[in-house]
Amino acid sequence: MQQIPLPKITPQRATIYSDGASSGNPGPAGIGAVVIVDGKKETLSEYIGTTTNNVAEYTALIRALELAQKRGVREVEIFLDSELIVKQLSGQYRVKNKGLQPLFERVKTLLSGFKVLGIRHIPREENKEADTLSKRAIKSAS
Repeated sequence: MQQIPLPKITPQRATIYSDGASSGNPGPAGIGAVVIVDGKKETLSEYIGTTTNNVAEYTALIRALELAQKRGVREVEIFLDSELIVKQLSGQYRVKNKGLQPLFERVKTLLSGFKVLGIRHIPREENKEADTLSKRAIKSAS
């Protein structure tokens, strides 16, 4: 009997919740993200040094998208509590801060590799796990 190779199963979809925090602006900063790939949850929590809250927010999203990319995900739906970043990514706001421009470009490049189902602004209360992970990263460094 001939064996028929099974097709490689590629994860289809990731739901991403990400958050960045800094203690002071700039100050010690951390990122947190929850990435749910086909029902399996992975979390990220990382201290990123001294920087601004907005840099931390972008960095958290970049790390989450990189994780989704590593998992072979095809579609992403993203939830952020940073209205600024959501509006910059949708084109409603320009990226005026030159320090954010390369981070914005990196996110756009990463997003081009996915079918984006949505990038939505949510209240901080709905992003509690990512928020906790970002703050925990700051505390772990002190």
